[in-house]
Amino acid sequence: MEKTNSPIDPLPEEFSSEEEAAEFWDTHSITDYEEFLEPTDIEIKLTRRHFEIEVDEESFLALRDSAKKQNKPMKHLASDILKEKLAAI
Repeated sequence: MEKTNSPIDPLPEEFSSEEEAAEFWDTHSITDYEEFLEPTDIEIKLTRRHFEIEVDEESFLALRDSAKKQNKPMKHLASDILKEKLAAI
């Protein structure tokens, strides 16, 4: 969101719902409200990560069909196949 010389809307004291907060932040930049930010100490433990890889269409279609036959999400089947193949190396 680009900075403009237009006046900045006041930051509401609180939002009545998550939807109201989402609507506000969809149309406003947090950089306009930096003076309201407070540092915090949090520790986050990532237990899962999402990776994206490219596959050719033929492999995708085969994976989709196999997952459907096994009634299994494609991402789980793909992960299982990769683990199995990598363990054999």
